[in-house]
Parts: sequence; structure tokens; C-alpha cells
Amino acid sequence: MNRNKVILIVDDDNRNIFALGLTLRARGYQVVSCAMAKEAIELLEAENNVSLVLMDMMMPEIDGYEAIRLIRSSTAIKDLPIIAVTAQAMSGDREKCLAAGAQAYVSKPIDVDILMVEIEQLI
Repeated sequence: MNRNKVILIVDDDNRNIFALGLTLRARGYQVVSCAMAKEAIELLEAENNVSLVLMDMMMPEIDGYEAIRLIRSSTAIKDLPIIAVTAQAMSGDREKCLAAGAQAYVSKPIDVDILMVEIEQLI
């Protein structure tokens, strides 16, 4: 059971947070969310119960690429699994996300089956 697994959704669009949250809770995960990358990094550094991060790549102020690099440079949270989530399914996006430090990549609209496989492989 996934009852003890906490997934952090980082997305500036509340509709995405709501939809992903419903999907993950229905599968037994606990969900926390942040609308801004800076807030997410602060939460991750303060809490040690997050099992995985779903990081939107296109956000204001600090984008997902920079947020992932900041997470990877922080000793306390550098090994946390991160799945990059992007609406841009452009050639090279997957490689760019992985180069930033994400372990996996999913594009919007999200195929829930693919997302669940990626999550289960990482946690």
C-alpha cells in the first residue's frame, strides 16, 4: 500500500494540482502541493517525509529546470526522486529535463498509466 508515500506536486496551475492530487490520492498516496518552486524547495528542506516530487517545468520566477538543479545541489534533498512534468513535448525536452537532474519525464496531458509506472519505479 502507498499510504506512507508522500508525493509533492509543484505546479503553478491549481487545476493540475487538483487533477493530479485526485489521481494520486485514489491510488493511496498522500499528496502535498506548492505553486512555486521556491516554496517547494523550502518545504523539502524542512520536511523529510516526501517520497517523490512531480515538478512542472514551466513556472514563473524559478522554472522547473532551475528548481531541480537547486534540489540536486542541496545535501539534504539531493537524492529525492523527481519526475519532470511539461506541457512542451518538443524534441529534446526529455533530454533537457534529465540533464537538469530529473529521473523521469512525462508530458501533458498526462497519461496516468505512464505516470503511475514511473512513480512505482522510483519509490
